[in-house]
Formats: sequence, C-alpha cells, structure tokens
Amino acid sequence: MLGSLLGGLFRLAPEVLKFLDRKNERLHELKMFEQQCQLEQLRGAQKLQEIGAEHGMAVDKGVLDALGDAVRQQSEMVQAAGKGWVASLSASVRPVVTYWVLAIWSFAHLWFAWMSYRTGMEPTEVFKQMMSADFAALVAGTINYWFLDRTLKQRGLA
Repeated sequence: MLGSLLGGLFRLAPEVLKFLDRKNERLHELKMFEQQCQLEQLRGAQKLQEIGAEHGMAVDKGVLDALGDAVRQQSEMVQAAGKGWVASLSASVRPVVTYWVLAIWSFAHLWFAWMSYRTGMEPTEVFKQMMSADFAALVAGTINYWFLDRTLKQRGLA
C-alpha cells in the first residue's frame, strides 16, 4: 500500500512540475509581449519624428526656393528696365522698405522699453518683453535676406 501511495506521488510530481513550468512560461511570454509592445510604441514615435523632420526640411526648402525666385524675378525686372532712373528706383525699393520697417519696429521697441522702465519695470523684464518671437523673426528674416542670400549666390546654391 505504501508502495502504491509512493508510486502515485511520484507519478503525480512530474505533472505538478509541468503545471508550474507552464505558469512560469506564460508569465515570461506575457512579459515579453509587454516589452514588444513598448518597443513598437517607441518605433512609432521615432517614425513620427522622422516624418516631422522630413516635413520641416521640405517646408524650409520651399521657403528658400521662393526666396530665390523672388530675388531672381526682381533682378530680371531690373535688367529689363535698363539703365535709367526706373532701374535705380526699382533696385532701391527693397532696401528702403527694409530700413523703414526696421526703423519703425526699433522705434516702437525703444518707446515701449522707455515707457516700461519709467513705470518701474525691471530692465531685465523690459528686455524679455522686447525680444519677442516676432521681433526675432523680423531681424532673422532681414539678415537672411540681405546676407545669407548673397552667400548662397556666391557659392552657387541660390
């Protein structure tokens, strides 16, 4: 009888071990699946960033192409006008408008700074208020137009 009981226990022991092993195997598979899902989420986020970067490059290229076309059209228009006062007037339009816009914008900024300072605002706060994204874009656009365009032309890139 003891032999039968021991035989039954030894016969049952492998089945219990198989059950425990399957449980551990399922937990391992679940953990691997969760890690695989996280990896796919990271890959998806990276792909979206790549798409955004490609879109940004395409937009920048379009902006540079448009700027180059505008400069080319103006130079063709000046050449077509010949060598007279019309050509001189046409060639002076962009510089004069640039000076005018920068002068008005600078005057407005200086007036704002002076009035803010007179009301007791800290100079650092006044400076932060003056250096807005719009002002930075205006200055950067002007510098890009007048200096970067010439550099690109000299290198044959515009």
